[in-house]
Amino acid sequence: MLIDKRNTIFQISSILFFFGGFLCAQKLSSEEIKTAANKKFPEAVFELNSFLEIPNDGHFPDQVTANKKKCESYFSQLGFTVKTISTEGAPLLFAEKKFRKKAKTVLFYLQIDGQPVDTTKWDQPDPFEPVLKKRQNGKWETIAFERLKNEFDPDWRIFARSASDSKGPAMAFISALKILDEKRIIPQFNIKVIMDFQEEMGSPHLPKAVSENRELLDADMLFIMDGTRHVSNLPTLTFGARGIATATLKVFGPRYPLHSGQYGNFAPNPVFKMAQLLAGLKDGNGRVTLSGFYDGIALSEPEKQRLNNVPEDSDSILARIGMADTDGIGNTYQEALQYPSLNIRGLNAAWVGKEVRTIIPSEAIAEIDMRLVPESDGKRLMELLKSYVREQGYHLVDSTPTEEERKKHPKLASFTYRLGSLPFRTEMDSEIGDFLNRATNKVFGDQVVNMRTTGGSQPMSPFITTLNIPAVSIRIPNPDNNIHSPNENLRLGNFLEGIITCLAILDEPIE
Repeated sequence: MLIDKRNTIFQISSILFFFGGFLCAQKLSSEEIKTAANKKFPEAVFELNSFLEIPNDGHFPDQVTANKKKCESYFSQLGFTVKTISTEGAPLLFAEKKFRKKAKTVLFYLQIDGQPVDTTKWDQPDPFEPVLKKRQNGKWETIAFERLKNEFDPDWRIFARSASDSKGPAMAFISALKILDEKRIIPQFNIKVIMDFQEEMGSPHLPKAVSENRELLDADMLFIMDGTRHVSNLPTLTFGARGIATATLKVFGPRYPLHSGQYGNFAPNPVFKMAQLLAGLKDGNGRVTLSGFYDGIALSEPEKQRLNNVPEDSDSILARIGMADTDGIGNTYQEALQYPSLNIRGLNAAWVGKEVRTIIPSEAIAEIDMRLVPESDGKRLMELLKSYVREQGYHLVDSTPTEEERKKHPKLASFTYRLGSLPFRTEMDSEIGDFLNRATNKVFGDQVVNMRTTGGSQPMSPFITTLNIPAVSIRIPNPDNNIHSPNENLRLGNFLEGIITCLAILDEPIE
């Protein structure tokens, strides 16, 4: 009889747990969320350090394997079902946990890989040995992590590769899940997680993987745990991202470098030819001169008003970046982000600095990127650029010019391009927007910034087009975080607020 009663009680408890019963229905208050996050914070920092110690360049299979194993451990310990999605390149990692039978499902995207590093440019011995620093007399000074056990300054920072982009945001999410697990609080929706180990390489195999695993990844919303906050460093939700296309333009000169004394005034220098080509791509106001480059983009006055409600002004941005003027695309920073851009991301010809020598180089190389918006087509814009080079009298070759081509054509160049991630944009006045603002406003009040799009790119299009779901990026890192560069860092105050953000979202029901 006693056993039967115990079994009955157990069955009732299990049913209540599965359906989100009485014990799990109570929502955390704003203060309870902040208290829980503060309590978890020291442990989360040291767990983040352990995560950052694992090198994570997606070009190296052993590094992918090590990070994948760590992620498997995190989610397995939280009771998630973990599955490897094989691709022709690096695998993806999928995790899932069903908390409520009839609840909606949210897919979280976590970027785990980081940009390659040049250790000689970092102000620390190893970018994969995290360093805690504080600002002292205008310089960053290293301090012991042990100090965090007894004191906390939100402006202290962790310096390491991927601290901001994007292991910090991933760990904020994992820490919030741990808080709920320890408190035995059931999230208000079912959770799926996809972990990408080659995002910095453009996630080349993601589209096919999403297409082949559509049912597994199916969800109602996509939350992207990646990206930097608005320049105000206020909590930020971003409803879109620009796509990207890249090109390599090479202008050929002599067959081999020539002595500038012997051949100056005789052999044309390819750097001058390259300079003329590049200079012609923009007018004096910084607008791209390619005919049709901005076609299809028109901002209505209501759209401009909403864009410019974001708390910023051009003067403060110019002061921060140390410049006196802007390009003439859009009237404000936010308006400028709504248009495609053309950027020279790198130049190479001969040598500079201590290696400089008096030569006429054999070639000049320009690396170009275009940021795309939903109204623009990357292939069309790249073909416009290719046509422009031809219109300037250049004969394009596939690789190195042949002897015959060198004799025949005074202007020789090669042009190759690659289409990367596609742009996306989610309506701000939507269910996903209302939900995320409701959750974040609970803990941050009216300080949450809503951005229509970010200037950077994210490989979200495969999810949006294949799964037909809306996507929003939840921004955590500080805007001055040096992502993709030496001395990447994450402000401790941002990491703490990231845990608060994730906890507030996980505890909020989707109505």
